[in-house]
Amino acid sequence: MKESSFLRLVTIVSIAIPVAVAVIFYLPLGLTGGPLWLSKLPAFHATLNGACFVLLLLALMFIKNKRIDLHKTCMLIATSLSLVFLLSYVFYHILAPQSHYGGEGVIRTVYFTILLTHIALAAIILPFVLISLYRGLTGQIDKHRKIAKITLPMWLYVTLTGVIVYLMMSPYYPA
Repeated sequence: MKESSFLRLVTIVSIAIPVAVAVIFYLPLGLTGGPLWLSKLPAFHATLNGACFVLLLLALMFIKNKRIDLHKTCMLIATSLSLVFLLSYVFYHILAPQSHYGGEGVIRTVYFTILLTHIALAAIILPFVLISLYRGLTGQIDKHRKIAKITLPMWLYVTLTGVIVYLMMSPYYPA
């Protein structure tokens, strides 16, 4: 695929996914008393985020040690887990009733600060990840390094704060 075609596809996907996620938050179906496994998905999502965080750190370590094969493997697994996360996250929010954070005082401010920065970066990171991946896989190493220096800190933040948001929110999910 030519880079111009790929960039058009990245643009379309990078707009469509956040719009789709926003729509499901405004038009949730919310199954009350849904199946038990549905209530397990937030923990699954946090596990995926945590695994991605570790894989990203490993990928960084491997590339610094010039272990390109292991770097590539970690990045492909992290990208795959992120895709599984995205699909499962959308599925969960279509079916599950909305949950609301119940903390009060300073911790509420902390939670919403983390949540809002997490959401903002999660909404904009997709094109960075896809372009980084494309450039790495197509051997455009200088361009890959340049965008990866921006992508990696954002992706690390999104995956880490995804776990933190889950831990802070977990007492308020329906059982």
